[in-house]
Formats: sequence, structure tokens, C-alpha cells
Amino acid sequence: MAYNIELAQWVRAYLGNIPGIAVEEKKMFGGLAFLVNDKMCINVSGDSLMCRFDPEQAKTVSQRRGYQPMIMKGKNLSGYCYVGPEGFSDPDDFSYWLELCLAFNYLKFRPL
Repeated sequence: MAYNIELAQWVRAYLGNIPGIAVEEKKMFGGLAFLVNDKMCINVSGDSLMCRFDPEQAKTVSQRRGYQPMIMKGKNLSGYCYVGPEGFSDPDDFSYWLELCLAFNYLKFRPL
């Protein structure tokens, strides 16, 4: 599946403005994944974002506009979701999703 190049550029620019992180891009999950400090953080898939977040926040996250659960092999994949364009077209909403993913990336995988 092709991914939205403009959306990928928005993610790239956002992550590029955060000091102290190493960002790598890889084609994964049929889109373009952004790895932060060697861990998958967020993915651009078609015209949507695929977000990785703390599964304990699933109830709150699922109430956000544009949220779609990530289903693999008929099962809901906890801690992952898709977000359609209606959920991140506003800059504050876009920041919400990126910060949500970054928070999980930092908290879950930061070196001790």
C-alpha cells in the first residue's frame, strides 16, 4: 500500500524538531514507519496514522475523533490504532497523536 507522502513529511518535520532523539525511517506494515531510538513509534499508512501507545490509555484514546482499532487476524491489537485524517487535520490533534506515541516510546523503552 502506498502512503501519503505529505503526511510522512509532517511526521518527519515534527520529529525532526525534538532534540535528543534518533529517528529512522523504514518501510513497514505497508507504509512508512518512524522509529525513535530504534523502536517503532508511529507509521504513515495510506492517508492514516498508525499509532503505538500505552495500552492502559486505550479507553481514552478510543474516544478521539478519527480513532480506528487495529485488527490483526480478527483480534484487536492492544496499544495500536489507526487514525483517519479527520482525527489529525487540526494541528493540536496532530500533536496529540505524535506526543501520545512519543510518550509511550520514551516511557516503555528508555534506557535505564
